[in-house]
Amino acid sequence: MSSWSTRRKTFYGSVVIIAIILFIGVPAFYFLYTPPSCSDGKKNGNELGIDCGGSCVKLCQSSFLPPQIAWGGAKFEKVVTGLYNVAAYIVNPNVSGAAVNVPYKISFYDDRGIFITERQGKMTLSPHRNSLAFETAVNVKQRVLVKAIFEFVQAPAWFQSHDTLEGLAVIDKKYEEENANSSLEVTLENRTLYPYKNIDVSVVLYDSDGNVQGFSKTKIDNINPKNGREIASFTWPINREGKVTSIEVMPVINPVAD
Repeated sequence: MSSWSTRRKTFYGSVVIIAIILFIGVPAFYFLYTPPSCSDGKKNGNELGIDCGGSCVKLCQSSFLPPQIAWGGAKFEKVVTGLYNVAAYIVNPNVSGAAVNVPYKISFYDDRGIFITERQGKMTLSPHRNSLAFETAVNVKQRVLVKAIFEFVQAPAWFQSHDTLEGLAVIDKKYEEENANSSLEVTLENRTLYPYKNIDVSVVLYDSDGNVQGFSKTKIDNINPKNGREIASFTWPINREGKVTSIEVMPVINPVAD
């Protein structure tokens, strides 16, 4: 059985230890402790991966589907001798996933399978919308272009977003052909209470069998709210001889993170 003096020493020793923990250990813990964040390069908190998923805006690779390259690759249309417009039709199957400045390249080959040149660019993938990677006036000089290969240079950096273009309506499409030229005017109407700014508008022309007959892209700087209207204009030095029977309009705007 321990003596009273021993118990007293034990009591005072315990008090000293508790005091050290309270006045030194606890402040040191809060000073040195770094709470989990979405940019610390670690999988912590409620993250599903490193700095992604859970409460982080950035989606993990396992949370999205890769973009789909339609048309079997890139298509091209001769503008004048040696110059082509080229496009790739990209489908984003993610309802709430967006990506901006996604780098891509398109490689061009002649009738002997020999590489001619390439174009590099960046594109926006809006949530659950189709978009066009478009390159104009590709110069192949005297070569015969027979193949164009589209590929993404790196995987998109996805983030959570939603479709902000539901209030933008296509109310008219006026396509005309004359002599060796053709033109298209697309009228867009803003049915929301806020303006739309910096809208990329892509169009694809189809024949009655669903074959692609042409494509192009332009930009509208601003569409005012409350039924404001703007016209997106397109022209081609090409007459398609009445083959165009339907037109797909694809507006794209920079998505916002949720």
